[in-house]
Amino acid sequence: MPADQSTQKQHGEEAQRTSSVASHRVPRAVDAVPGAPSSLAPSERYQLTRVGRRARIGQIFKLARTYEVWRGLTPERMRSLIEDLGPMFVKMGQILATRSEILPQEYCDELGRLRTEVEPVPFSVVRDCLEAEYGIAPEHVFAWIAEHPLGSASLAQVHRARLVTGEDVAVKVQRPGAQQIMAQDIDIMRSLARHVSRFMRSEQVIDFTGVVEELWQSFREETNFLMEAKNLEEFYDLHVGVPNISCPRPYTAYCTEHIVVMDYIEGISVEDPATLRAAGFRLHDIGSQIVEDYAQQVLDDGFFHADPHAGNIIVSGGVIYFIDLGMVGRMGGHDRSLVQEMIFSIARGNVADLKDALMRFAVSRGDSSELDHAAFLTDLDYIVSDFAARDLQDLDVGGLFNALVNLARKNDVELPSVVTMFARGLVTLEGLLSEYLPDVNMIEIIARHMSRSTNPVSAAQEMASELKTDSWKALKSSLVAAGQLDLASRMLTRGQLKINTQLLGSEQVLRHIGGIIDRLSMAIVVAGLFIGSSVVYYAKIEPVIFGIPVIGFLGYSSALVLALGLGREIWRNSHGK
Repeated sequence: MPADQSTQKQHGEEAQRTSSVASHRVPRAVDAVPGAPSSLAPSERYQLTRVGRRARIGQIFKLARTYEVWRGLTPERMRSLIEDLGPMFVKMGQILATRSEILPQEYCDELGRLRTEVEPVPFSVVRDCLEAEYGIAPEHVFAWIAEHPLGSASLAQVHRARLVTGEDVAVKVQRPGAQQIMAQDIDIMRSLARHVSRFMRSEQVIDFTGVVEELWQSFREETNFLMEAKNLEEFYDLHVGVPNISCPRPYTAYCTEHIVVMDYIEGISVEDPATLRAAGFRLHDIGSQIVEDYAQQVLDDGFFHADPHAGNIIVSGGVIYFIDLGMVGRMGGHDRSLVQEMIFSIARGNVADLKDALMRFAVSRGDSSELDHAAFLTDLDYIVSDFAARDLQDLDVGGLFNALVNLARKNDVELPSVVTMFARGLVTLEGLLSEYLPDVNMIEIIARHMSRSTNPVSAAQEMASELKTDSWKALKSSLVAAGQLDLASRMLTRGQLKINTQLLGSEQVLRHIGGIIDRLSMAIVVAGLFIGSSVVYYAKIEPVIFGIPVIGFLGYSSALVLALGLGREIWRNSHGK
């Protein structure tokens, strides 16, 4: 990649420029804008009502009838339908655009246009949004704002502008009503997930409730632009000493929950490799630097871009800029070390180490004793046989983590959401590599990064820091346990101590024991009916029909029916049904 000698100078000028802006505050009307997430309940904050839910469901069905989805959809009609359905469906369409194993390639290509070709809202609406957020006319904040947006997405659109203090900026404005529509759609999905979960067994591959809750958490973070401004600032600070990698720096004084003001970066999107090549850039160098930095984000910083598709990366003046940090992932030192263990366990074909690392990473749903470890290891064998036979540089890390996520769900093991975000990010970057690094696998670059970053001194320092934190937690827990033990001892001496016990074990075994007890009880009832009916028969208790007491006849009949039913259950149980 051609190096720009003015890059460092450019960074210095930007730092001075943004520091001067930090001292300038928008008028007090802006400070009065509520920024932090409201403490109101979601139903009140996002205006979620039963009437609104029914109206939204009616809109969805109306659009389905308009597009006649039961007759099939062409790629173009599917994209148009998704755009009309609203921002949440557009977001899902963007995810599906990267999943060619789910949809044919022509559908993925068409849905890929949802990233940048969403119909923009009129500029008059944007201006009204700015005035509503700031409480003053936009002319008091911006010297001018371009009416035509730089880009329009499902949630927001970006306009170029200039502050009254003279700085060129990009203004990201959230679409009016998008937050409420997305909240309403997720609320509908939540209701559907609750009903569906009643009919889904625990061994089903997809945990609908967990997926929807993860979607809800992602929605809350992505629609709060103050959080995105904080992410931009943190990403910028982490890359101050990193050559040729950065992000637009936010102007926090002008940011609200629905507006982000950041540096305007004019460059070439990596979606356009032909233009980059014509400008003299080497695609191989760009791709290598992107993957190298992504490895640093995940494995060193523990703070990474969770949606690194080509539209969110631009090149300007020899510097690669990551933009749109609405979705980020965070990993602690412990999680980062487990990710490395999992990758190398797969490469070495060591199923035991892979299982150990995965189980230390995972959070099991329900009682961990119910996990079928034999079946879990068998599934891991399939993954190892698929991936471990390859050389390290040929290992498909994106496919690997997707396989592990599916494996975890199948075995009723819940992985942290950060693993899913990491896996999605790797799959997205691998799509970029097909154009920029056709002969190099991403894991090769990540492996080199891990080998270079393995510094014994820093590793020892990080381990010592984690040991210090764990020791403090252990000491605190010990003090709490000592206090509880003292309380238990005093209650024991006073005769006030009560002990609750719980039998832990397989529910299947307990149900089997319960079935045995039920059948034994039924056998006793049958025997009692037979003996009681015999006593009535010999006593000739009236009324009598054909020489048989009616009560005795009913007792014999009941005993016969129950005995036949009991025999049937015993036979089915003995034949494993």
